[in-house]
Amino acid sequence: MSSENSRPDSVEPTTDDVEAALRQVKDPEAEMTVFEAGLVEDIHITEGRVTIDADLSDFPPQEAESVTATMIRAVSGVPGVERAHVEHVQPSPDPEDRTVGIDTADRVIAVASAKGGVGKSTVATVLACALAAEENVGLFDADIHGPNVPELLSVSGPVHSDEDGNPIPVDAGGMDVMSVGLMSSSAPLAWRGAMAHDALSELFEETAWDDPDTVVLDLPPGTGDIALTTLQETRVDGVVFVTTPFHAAVSDTHRSIQLFEENDVPVLGVVSNMGEFVCEDCGTVHDLFDGSDPIEALNVPVLAEFPFDPDLQESPAPGDIPDRAAELAQSVDSRFESIWSVDIPDGAVDIRGLDSEQRYDEVEAGWEETPAGEQFHLVSDRDPTPVRNFLLELEGEQTGELGPFEVKQPNPETWLVRTVRP
Repeated sequence: MSSENSRPDSVEPTTDDVEAALRQVKDPEAEMTVFEAGLVEDIHITEGRVTIDADLSDFPPQEAESVTATMIRAVSGVPGVERAHVEHVQPSPDPEDRTVGIDTADRVIAVASAKGGVGKSTVATVLACALAAEENVGLFDADIHGPNVPELLSVSGPVHSDEDGNPIPVDAGGMDVMSVGLMSSSAPLAWRGAMAHDALSELFEETAWDDPDTVVLDLPPGTGDIALTTLQETRVDGVVFVTTPFHAAVSDTHRSIQLFEENDVPVLGVVSNMGEFVCEDCGTVHDLFDGSDPIEALNVPVLAEFPFDPDLQESPAPGDIPDRAAELAQSVDSRFESIWSVDIPDGAVDIRGLDSEQRYDEVEAGWEETPAGEQFHLVSDRDPTPVRNFLLELEGEQTGELGPFEVKQPNPETWLVRTVRP
């Protein structure tokens, strides 16, 4: 419902003017103003045209219509208002039971690329939607200079805050979505490094998520400040790289993979995107890049191969995605499980989480219990190389050597040691 007035060109209504008028409108059930009752979600003013986002979902249709008409009459009387309209919206998310900060997720999976235009945001979005069919998922669009996720999911702001001022992600079919693009409307994002760093750091730390099992993190392309900020300040449990099977793109991807590995982020694998398309008329498969596939040289698992496919260009929704996206989610889960699930030998001495003194005590006790000539196994959450010298000290004059001291690191947080007691 809406109403139109003529207005003097020199008068422009303000949000405070509109809010003051709405504070005169009573909720007939609660005997308080519509603001006090929390019915007004937001106010938008453009050249004298006012839109009030209001949650009237608890009212019967006739009462909702009555409250709407009263609000329009009140706002239409504000000087400068040319048109008033009430948009019925769903209530803003309930801040209760939300967890603040991206690190509260059980796992954070980044999606990265060395170059722009390879379909990184599309892959991140369909991956998040595919995972959301089985678990509670959040999608964080950290591509601060090109935040495309809101457009891909057909979602928009405003971004509301909880009582502590923490931003609450918007809802996309039951999936939490946070993006700088939700806060900036269509304005270009020409932020300098320090501004981008501060904005992302705040969103990483302060976003109030709905207790997600997984947050999929869409990173900007390349290895610039934003990627480095993310790796230094945020826990990333695995990364999926997206590239086209073009030799220059793959070469750059190799350098990006090295950056993540140097920062102890497990590389889950790569998605080969837009390598071919299928003719709709004849069904013939056409390669879009000549020559052999250079992706094999990356020496990481290929999680999926996506053709140039119109189905992947449509707006996805949680649980409603192409079969290829569902297969990608399965591959990511399987690869993640293989990296982070460690098969610990029976009888291994586990010193994870212990302080230094306890660590040495446990190692000494386990070593003394190991019969001569038998294998000794150790599990640690730190580099266990110094343990070798400690074991030599325990042996003292009995021997100057140990058996082969084998160290394996199956993931960034776990080291396994195997040796033989002389």
